[in-house]
Amino acid sequence: MLRFFALLMLIAFPLNAGEEIVADLSQNRVGISATFDGSHILVFGAVSRDAPAPDSGPMQVVVSVSGPREAVTIRRKDKRAGIIWVNSASALIDEAPSFYSVATTVPLGQALSEAEDAKHKVSIPRAINSIGTQIATGQAAEFTDALIRIRSGNGLYQVHEGAVEFMSETLFRTEIDLPSNLTAGEYTARILITRDQQVVDVFKTKLDIHKVGIERWLYNLAHENAIYYGLMSLIIAIVAGWMASAVFSYFRA
Repeated sequence: MLRFFALLMLIAFPLNAGEEIVADLSQNRVGISATFDGSHILVFGAVSRDAPAPDSGPMQVVVSVSGPREAVTIRRKDKRAGIIWVNSASALIDEAPSFYSVATTVPLGQALSEAEDAKHKVSIPRAINSIGTQIATGQAAEFTDALIRIRSGNGLYQVHEGAVEFMSETLFRTEIDLPSNLTAGEYTARILITRDQQVVDVFKTKLDIHKVGIERWLYNLAHENAIYYGLMSLIIAIVAGWMASAVFSYFRA
């Protein structure tokens, strides 16, 4: 009986904890100012082992950085009368990351199985929650593909296969490009190590993207004192209009 109990304990709490990720970012805070034209962060780490590497296939690394999630309305346009583009249909996607970047050591399909991708939501289509869109329209894939195409063109969705570099058997690194059109908020950096397309360990850390300078003051004013922000915008618009009118009147004279 005692031997049976001891065997159960070994199964539940194995002496070999396997492989574990130890990682960090080159910076955990990025400020967005009026002159912000993009940045990049270095993701680096190592894999610690309590035993020799297993023989279940080479180790692969997948790194993702995800921005704040939000609902997105996608509109489809059709050409009418051969010359006019009009909105013909729209769909609300439940949740989509405002920014998403994936970097891997090998093509993503070689590093991660379909089942593991569905479980951990690593690829861009998996990271987008469009269940409600499918229920409402039955065309979730069409609108999801449109969102991916638009944001990929804007540099907000990125896939960099082969961009994670091994510096030794267990040390790795990669750089994630941050475009100038980032949304402020809390970002999540995630690192997965896989063997034989199965996830072995996952590491997560946070990245704070925040506005600085006058942009931060205006952002806080708009969200915390919307009335004052509206009045200030109205006054600025009136003053700008008056100045433009005065300049035109001066040159006409």
